[in-house]
Amino acid sequence: MKKLLIISISILFLSIGSKVNSQDVKPEGYIFTPLKEIKHTPVKNQSSTGTCWIFSGIGFLEAEMLRVGKPEVDLSEMYISKNAYSDKADKYVRMQGTINYAGGGSFWDVIETIKKYGITPEEAFKGLNYGEDHHVHGELDDASKAYLDAIIKNPNRKLSTAWKKGFEGILDAYLGENPKSFLCNGKDYTPASFAASLGLNLDDYVYITSFSHHPFYNKFILEVPDNWAAKEAYNLPIDEFGQVFDYAVDNGYTIAWASDISEKGFSYKNGVAVVPDVNLTEMSDSDKAKWTGLTDKEKDAQLFTFDKPAFEKTITQELRQAGFDNFQTTDDHGMLIVGTAKDQNGKVYFKIKNSWGTAGSKYNGYFYASKAFILYKTTSIMVNKNAIPKTIAAKLGIK
Repeated sequence: MKKLLIISISILFLSIGSKVNSQDVKPEGYIFTPLKEIKHTPVKNQSSTGTCWIFSGIGFLEAEMLRVGKPEVDLSEMYISKNAYSDKADKYVRMQGTINYAGGGSFWDVIETIKKYGITPEEAFKGLNYGEDHHVHGELDDASKAYLDAIIKNPNRKLSTAWKKGFEGILDAYLGENPKSFLCNGKDYTPASFAASLGLNLDDYVYITSFSHHPFYNKFILEVPDNWAAKEAYNLPIDEFGQVFDYAVDNGYTIAWASDISEKGFSYKNGVAVVPDVNLTEMSDSDKAKWTGLTDKEKDAQLFTFDKPAFEKTITQELRQAGFDNFQTTDDHGMLIVGTAKDQNGKVYFKIKNSWGTAGSKYNGYFYASKAFILYKTTSIMVNKNAIPKTIAAKLGIK
């Protein structure tokens, strides 16, 4: 019995020692506690396409339906893609190849495409007519652009009446023909009547940004390549821009979010996006001493380990503008903000729904972006106009 007790105590101490040693070598990382969760549809996968703007824009509309009490619906991203390609081709040829033609686009395009062409559920238009189980648009993008570039060269010295029909043939071959009608839940719809059945007022959605090279409280054409349609966004000072994010989420509205994700502080693997910085005033004396003893290389490495919540830069209008002006902030990726959470230190982050599926992600297709990252790296957002604080909406002339 005594021997058994000694063995048990030994095992206990070994177990405690093992745990302590494990804690010594294993970083804590970021620990998030949910604060606000807005109803939204499941994470999808854009696969090998440049259609993040569609997946986030459609996810936004699906969440809007849930917000107003409508049943969950899975809308077709590829129906938007197919018809946006068609409109982009018209503009690209008319501008003789001097604008961007690619798979990318903007939130504006989602709304305008639905207004013009309607929408279908996923089952009515999968857009997979080319022998793949998942979306792969490399060949489609290259082939369709090569076709358009050949048209623009104008070898006949006059555009034929067949060029657009030929282009539509490429889209039909890869993505499928637009359905004239389809069944959904036992009812017969056209794309237009199905769009009307969603019960959304597409004029309720507005686009906002924050850059000082244009006057605030006015609209301007955002100068990013994927804004091929030259649509306008409202321009707010950075403080009020930040207030829109807080007010929208606090009041149950999701936000379609376009942002740069090329920063070292963005790690999908670790599930976090931050703007690390060293703030000695927030460190203890021992932390300061330890920090000042590091080499520059060691400091840089520690900033981006994601072992624990980082000190972050204070984001100003000037810093934000400089990033955009020098191409450090580019229009990389469209996502959806669906809530908030706090880390173990109490700092609040926005919960982001991505469109890369759930594999290879710490949080099953989601990650958390700090307010500093949001203010620094956002290029534009789409929100319901009612998700804007009334005082700010009044300044913009939004009713």
